[in-house]
Amino acid sequence: MKILPPTDEAILFAADALRSGELIGLPTETVYGIAADAANQDAILKTFSLKGRPAENPLIVHVSSLVNAEPLVSAIPESARRLAKTFWPGPLTLVLPKSSKVPNVVTGGLDTVAIRVPRHPVALAILEAAGMALTAPSANPFMGLSPTRADHIAPDVLAGLACVVDGGPCDVGVESTVVDCSGDLVSILRPGGVSRAMIEIMLGEPVLTSAESERRSPGMYRRHYSPKTPLRLVEKLGPFDAGVGFDAPLNSRQIQLPLNPQQYARHLYESFYTLDQMARLELLVESPPKGAEWEAVWDRLKKAVG
Repeated sequence: MKILPPTDEAILFAADALRSGELIGLPTETVYGIAADAANQDAILKTFSLKGRPAENPLIVHVSSLVNAEPLVSAIPESARRLAKTFWPGPLTLVLPKSSKVPNVVTGGLDTVAIRVPRHPVALAILEAAGMALTAPSANPFMGLSPTRADHIAPDVLAGLACVVDGGPCDVGVESTVVDCSGDLVSILRPGGVSRAMIEIMLGEPVLTSAESERRSPGMYRRHYSPKTPLRLVEKLGPFDAGVGFDAPLNSRQIQLPLNPQQYARHLYESFYTLDQMARLELLVESPPKGAEWEAVWDRLKKAVG
Protein backbone atom coordinates (compact mmCIF):
# COMPACT_ATOMS: atom_id res chain seq x y z
CA MET A 1 0.00 0.00 0.00
CA LYS A 2 1.54 3.29 -1.12
CA ILE A 3 -0.52 5.61 1.09
CA LEU A 4 0.97 5.32 4.57
CA PRO A 5 -0.24 6.67 7.92
CA PRO A 6 2.00 9.38 9.38
CA THR A 7 3.95 7.11 11.73
CA ASP A 8 7.62 7.42 12.63
CA GLU A 9 8.26 4.34 10.48
CA ALA A 10 6.54 5.92 7.46
CA ILE A 11 8.51 9.15 7.86
CA LEU A 12 11.79 7.23 7.99
CA PHE A 13 10.76 5.15 4.97
CA ALA A 14 9.96 8.35 3.04
CA ALA A 15 13.28 9.92 4.06
CA ASP A 16 15.22 6.83 2.93
CA ALA A 17 13.37 6.87 -0.41
CA LEU A 18 14.30 10.53 -0.96
CA ARG A 19 17.95 9.85 -0.18
CA SER A 20 17.84 7.02 -2.74
CA GLY A 21 16.65 9.41 -5.46
CA GLU A 22 13.01 8.33 -5.41
CA LEU A 23 9.92 10.53 -5.33
CA ILE A 24 7.35 10.59 -2.53
CA GLY A 25 3.99 12.20 -1.85
CA LEU A 26 4.32 14.92 0.78
CA PRO A 27 1.49 16.56 2.73
CA THR A 28 1.69 20.31 3.28
CA GLU A 29 -0.77 22.81 4.68
CA THR A 30 -1.53 24.01 1.12
CA VAL A 31 -1.76 20.91 -1.14
CA TYR A 32 -0.02 17.55 -1.48
CA GLY A 33 3.30 17.67 -3.32
CA ILE A 34 5.70 15.40 -5.18
CA ALA A 35 8.88 15.62 -3.12
CA ALA A 36 12.41 15.05 -4.44
CA ASP A 37 15.94 15.79 -3.28
CA ALA A 38 16.51 19.38 -4.45
CA ALA A 39 20.19 18.58 -5.13
CA ASN A 40 19.52 15.44 -7.19
CA GLN A 41 19.11 16.38 -10.85
CA ASP A 42 17.92 12.91 -11.89
CA ALA A 43 15.20 12.92 -9.22
CA ILE A 44 14.06 16.38 -10.30
CA LEU A 45 13.92 15.33 -13.94
CA LYS A 46 11.76 12.38 -12.86
CA THR A 47 9.43 14.91 -11.19
CA PHE A 48 9.04 16.88 -14.43
CA SER A 49 8.42 13.65 -16.35
CA LEU A 50 5.85 12.31 -13.88
CA LYS A 51 3.87 15.55 -13.94
CA GLY A 52 4.33 16.24 -17.65
CA ARG A 53 5.60 19.65 -16.53
CA PRO A 54 7.69 21.92 -18.81
CA ALA A 55 11.31 22.22 -17.67
CA GLU A 56 11.09 26.03 -17.94
CA ASN A 57 8.61 26.10 -15.04
CA PRO A 58 10.62 26.60 -11.81
CA LEU A 59 10.04 24.47 -8.73
CA ILE A 60 9.57 25.62 -5.15
CA VAL A 61 12.26 24.41 -2.77
CA HIS A 62 11.02 23.39 0.68
CA VAL A 63 13.25 23.63 3.74
CA SER A 64 12.63 23.17 7.46
CA SER A 65 13.80 26.62 8.63
CA LEU A 66 15.11 30.02 7.57
CA VAL A 67 18.58 28.87 8.65
CA ASN A 68 18.39 26.00 6.16
CA ALA A 69 17.26 28.39 3.42
CA GLU A 70 20.31 30.64 3.73
CA PRO A 71 22.83 28.36 1.90
CA LEU A 72 20.48 28.20 -1.09
CA VAL A 73 20.38 31.95 -1.71
CA SER A 74 23.04 34.55 -2.39
CA ALA A 75 21.20 37.29 -0.50
CA ILE A 76 18.18 37.78 1.72
CA PRO A 77 16.90 41.37 1.53
CA GLU A 78 15.51 42.86 4.71
CA SER A 79 11.96 42.69 3.33
CA ALA A 80 12.31 38.95 2.70
CA ARG A 81 13.81 38.32 6.11
CA ARG A 82 10.93 40.12 7.80
CA LEU A 83 8.37 38.15 5.81
CA ALA A 84 10.11 34.86 6.55
CA LYS A 85 10.29 35.56 10.27
CA THR A 86 6.59 36.41 10.32
CA PHE A 87 5.05 33.83 7.98
CA TRP A 88 7.41 30.83 8.09
CA PRO A 89 6.48 28.10 8.63
CA GLY A 90 3.49 28.85 6.45
CA PRO A 91 1.98 29.21 2.96
CA LEU A 92 4.40 31.90 1.76
CA THR A 93 7.06 31.37 -0.92
CA LEU A 94 9.86 33.89 -1.37
CA VAL A 95 11.70 34.35 -4.68
CA LEU A 96 15.32 35.26 -3.95
CA PRO A 97 18.66 35.36 -5.79
CA LYS A 98 19.91 31.78 -5.86
CA SER A 99 23.28 30.46 -4.79
CA SER A 100 25.44 28.03 -6.77
CA LYS A 101 24.13 25.19 -4.57
CA VAL A 102 20.79 25.23 -6.39
CA PRO A 103 20.86 23.27 -9.67
CA ASN A 104 19.63 25.16 -12.73
CA VAL A 105 17.09 22.39 -13.37
CA VAL A 106 15.28 23.49 -10.19
CA THR A 107 14.92 27.11 -11.30
CA GLY A 108 14.24 26.65 -15.00
CA GLY A 109 17.57 28.33 -15.71
CA LEU A 110 16.67 31.48 -13.79
CA ASP A 111 19.06 33.24 -11.41
CA THR A 112 16.41 33.16 -8.66
CA VAL A 113 15.00 30.38 -6.51
CA ALA A 114 11.51 30.08 -5.00
CA ILE A 115 11.72 28.81 -1.42
CA ARG A 116 9.47 28.24 1.57
CA VAL A 117 9.09 26.49 4.94
CA PRO A 118 5.88 24.44 5.05
CA ARG A 119 3.72 24.51 8.18
CA HIS A 120 2.57 20.89 8.11
CA PRO A 121 4.12 18.80 10.92
CA VAL A 122 4.53 15.74 8.67
CA ALA A 123 6.29 17.76 5.98
CA LEU A 124 8.64 19.24 8.57
CA ALA A 125 9.30 15.79 10.05
CA ILE A 126 10.20 14.39 6.62
CA LEU A 127 12.45 17.36 5.86
CA GLU A 128 14.28 16.87 9.15
CA ALA A 129 14.54 13.09 8.76
CA ALA A 130 15.82 13.36 5.17
CA GLY A 131 18.27 16.12 6.08
CA MET A 132 17.93 17.88 2.76
CA ALA A 133 16.02 20.56 0.90
CA LEU A 134 13.15 19.20 -1.21
CA THR A 135 11.41 20.32 -4.35
CA ALA A 136 7.69 19.65 -3.97
CA PRO A 137 5.39 20.80 -6.78
CA SER A 138 1.76 19.83 -6.39
CA ALA A 139 1.06 16.12 -6.85
CA ASN A 140 -1.05 16.56 -9.96
CA PRO A 141 -0.58 16.17 -13.69
CA PHE A 142 0.59 19.50 -15.15
CA MET A 143 -2.28 22.04 -15.21
CA GLY A 144 -4.52 19.53 -13.40
CA LEU A 145 -6.31 19.84 -10.10
CA SER A 146 -4.05 19.95 -7.05
CA PRO A 147 -4.89 17.24 -4.47
CA THR A 148 -5.74 18.31 -0.93
CA ARG A 149 -6.14 14.73 0.34
CA ALA A 150 -3.81 11.77 -0.10
CA ASP A 151 -6.46 9.69 -1.84
CA HIS A 152 -7.12 12.48 -4.34
CA ILE A 153 -3.70 12.04 -5.98
CA ALA A 154 -4.21 10.87 -9.57
CA PRO A 155 -3.42 7.17 -10.15
CA ASP A 156 -0.84 7.97 -12.85
CA VAL A 157 1.02 10.21 -10.41
CA LEU A 158 0.68 7.77 -7.53
CA ALA A 159 2.26 5.05 -9.66
CA GLY A 160 5.50 7.03 -9.86
CA LEU A 161 5.85 7.57 -6.11
CA ALA A 162 7.64 5.35 -3.60
CA CYS A 163 4.92 6.25 -1.08
CA VAL A 164 2.56 8.97 0.08
CA VAL A 165 2.57 9.90 3.74
CA ASP A 166 -1.03 10.75 4.61
CA GLY A 167 -1.18 13.98 6.57
CA GLY A 168 -4.96 14.37 6.38
CA PRO A 169 -6.88 17.14 4.60
CA CYS A 170 -4.84 20.25 3.82
CA ASP A 171 -5.72 23.20 6.06
CA VAL A 172 -5.19 25.98 3.51
CA GLY A 173 -6.37 24.15 0.40
CA VAL A 174 -4.76 26.41 -2.24
CA GLU A 175 -1.11 26.89 -3.08
CA SER A 176 1.23 29.29 -1.32
CA THR A 177 1.47 33.00 -2.01
CA VAL A 178 4.62 33.68 -4.04
CA VAL A 179 6.38 36.99 -3.34
CA ASP A 180 9.31 38.18 -5.45
CA CYS A 181 11.92 39.81 -3.21
CA SER A 182 14.79 39.44 -5.67
CA GLY A 183 14.75 43.02 -6.98
CA ASP A 184 14.36 46.54 -5.68
CA LEU A 185 10.57 46.26 -5.34
CA VAL A 186 8.50 43.55 -3.66
CA SER A 187 5.78 42.04 -5.85
CA ILE A 188 3.27 39.21 -5.69
CA LEU A 189 3.68 36.63 -8.45
CA ARG A 190 0.88 34.34 -7.26
CA PRO A 191 -1.75 35.06 -4.58
CA GLY A 192 -2.34 32.26 -2.12
CA GLY A 193 -2.50 31.25 1.53
CA VAL A 194 -1.07 34.53 2.91
CA SER A 195 -3.15 37.52 1.86
CA ARG A 196 -1.86 40.69 0.25
CA ALA A 197 -3.18 42.67 3.22
CA MET A 198 -1.17 40.58 5.70
CA ILE A 199 2.00 41.10 3.64
CA GLU A 200 1.43 44.84 3.28
CA ILE A 201 0.76 45.25 7.00
CA MET A 202 4.01 43.46 7.81
CA LEU A 203 6.09 45.48 5.33
CA GLY A 204 4.29 48.76 6.01
CA GLU A 205 3.93 49.54 2.31
CA PRO A 206 1.90 48.51 -0.76
CA VAL A 207 3.00 45.41 -2.64
CA LEU A 208 2.98 45.34 -6.44
CA THR A 209 1.40 42.72 -8.67
CA SER A 210 4.05 41.47 -11.05
CA ALA A 211 3.40 41.99 -14.76
CA GLU A 212 6.54 40.11 -15.84
CA SER A 213 6.22 37.68 -18.72
CA GLU A 214 9.13 35.64 -17.36
CA ARG A 215 7.85 32.79 -15.18
CA ARG A 216 9.76 33.30 -11.95
CA SER A 217 7.47 30.97 -9.99
CA PRO A 218 4.94 28.17 -10.50
CA GLY A 219 1.31 28.97 -11.19
CA MET A 220 1.84 31.71 -13.76
CA TYR A 221 0.23 29.96 -16.73
CA ARG A 222 -3.12 31.26 -17.92
CA ARG A 223 -4.69 27.83 -17.43
CA HIS A 224 -3.85 25.82 -14.32
CA TYR A 225 -5.40 23.98 -11.34
CA SER A 226 -8.19 22.63 -13.55
CA PRO A 227 -10.51 19.68 -12.99
CA LYS A 228 -11.09 17.34 -15.92
CA THR A 229 -14.64 18.62 -16.41
CA PRO A 230 -14.86 22.08 -18.06
CA LEU A 231 -15.76 24.91 -15.69
CA ARG A 232 -17.85 28.01 -16.19
CA LEU A 233 -18.50 30.93 -13.83
CA VAL A 234 -22.15 31.96 -13.36
CA GLU A 235 -24.11 34.29 -11.15
CA LYS A 236 -26.40 31.57 -9.77
CA LEU A 237 -26.80 27.81 -9.99
CA GLY A 238 -30.05 26.52 -11.46
CA PRO A 239 -32.03 23.60 -10.03
CA PHE A 240 -30.52 21.07 -12.47
CA ASP A 241 -26.95 22.42 -12.63
CA ALA A 242 -23.88 20.64 -11.28
CA GLY A 243 -21.40 22.84 -9.47
CA VAL A 244 -20.38 24.94 -6.51
CA GLY A 245 -22.55 27.61 -4.93
CA PHE A 246 -23.25 29.49 -1.73
CA ASP A 247 -26.86 28.42 -1.09
CA ALA A 248 -28.26 25.07 0.01
CA PRO A 249 -27.84 22.47 -2.78
CA LEU A 250 -30.79 22.00 -5.13
CA ASN A 251 -29.65 18.52 -6.19
CA SER A 252 -27.04 15.89 -5.38
CA ARG A 253 -24.58 17.38 -7.89
CA GLN A 254 -24.25 20.71 -6.09
CA ILE A 255 -21.86 21.56 -3.25
CA GLN A 256 -22.38 24.48 -0.89
CA LEU A 257 -19.26 26.38 0.17
CA PRO A 258 -19.12 29.01 2.94
CA LEU A 259 -19.13 32.75 2.28
CA ASN A 260 -15.72 33.01 3.93
CA PRO A 261 -12.64 33.27 1.70
CA GLN A 262 -10.35 31.09 3.84
CA GLN A 263 -12.89 28.33 4.35
CA TYR A 264 -13.98 28.55 0.71
CA ALA A 265 -10.38 28.14 -0.45
CA ARG A 266 -9.83 25.24 1.93
CA HIS A 267 -12.62 23.20 0.34
CA LEU A 268 -12.49 24.42 -3.27
CA TYR A 269 -10.23 21.76 -4.83
CA GLU A 270 -11.87 19.03 -2.76
CA SER A 271 -15.25 20.12 -4.15
CA PHE A 272 -13.94 20.09 -7.71
CA TYR A 273 -12.54 16.60 -7.17
CA THR A 274 -15.90 15.32 -5.89
CA LEU A 275 -17.82 16.85 -8.79
CA ASP A 276 -15.23 15.60 -11.28
CA GLN A 277 -16.11 12.02 -10.33
CA MET A 278 -19.66 12.57 -11.56
CA ALA A 279 -18.45 12.99 -15.17
CA ARG A 280 -20.80 15.83 -16.09
CA LEU A 281 -20.43 17.76 -19.36
CA GLU A 282 -19.86 21.02 -17.46
CA LEU A 283 -19.39 22.28 -13.91
CA LEU A 284 -20.67 25.69 -12.87
CA VAL A 285 -19.26 27.90 -10.13
CA GLU A 286 -21.15 30.80 -8.61
CA SER A 287 -18.95 33.88 -8.79
CA PRO A 288 -17.64 34.78 -5.32
CA PRO A 289 -17.45 38.37 -4.00
CA LYS A 290 -14.90 40.72 -5.56
CA GLY A 291 -13.25 41.86 -2.32
CA ALA A 292 -9.47 41.85 -1.87
CA GLU A 293 -9.68 38.96 0.58
CA TRP A 294 -10.95 36.77 -2.29
CA GLU A 295 -7.90 37.45 -4.49
CA ALA A 296 -6.43 33.94 -4.21
CA VAL A 297 -9.80 32.30 -4.86
CA TRP A 298 -10.38 34.41 -7.97
CA ASP A 299 -6.89 33.60 -9.22
CA ARG A 300 -7.57 29.86 -8.97
CA LEU A 301 -11.05 30.09 -10.50
CA LYS A 302 -9.87 32.12 -13.49
CA LYS A 303 -7.02 29.67 -14.12
CA ALA A 304 -9.28 26.66 -13.66
CA VAL A 305 -11.64 28.11 -16.27
CA GLY A 306 -8.63 28.91 -18.46
